[in-house]
Amino acid sequence: MSCSSQRESQLLSNGWVKRFMADEPRLSEVVEEYTGMGFQVHLEPVDPAACANGSGCTACFEMPEVAARFKVIFTRPGSDDHGEGNLF
Repeated sequence: MSCSSQRESQLLSNGWVKRFMADEPRLSEVVEEYTGMGFQVHLEPVDPAACANGSGCTACFEMPEVAARFKVIFTRPGSDDHGEGNLF
């Protein structure tokens, strides 16, 4: 399902990788995990119109108060070297 804003192509061209969509409490947990691994994290609001254009059920995103709780998570490597070389 693609529920991110029209900015998605701009973010992707700037090196961001689209991960998935989440709300709390998982959203905060995932942000903490990614930043702990050295990634930059960017959160985009869910775009209900973009959801409606995709496949699958999107009924819950028709309610603005529900859609506002969800964020699309994007990551890219951070400026610090917390990369694969430090795993072992």
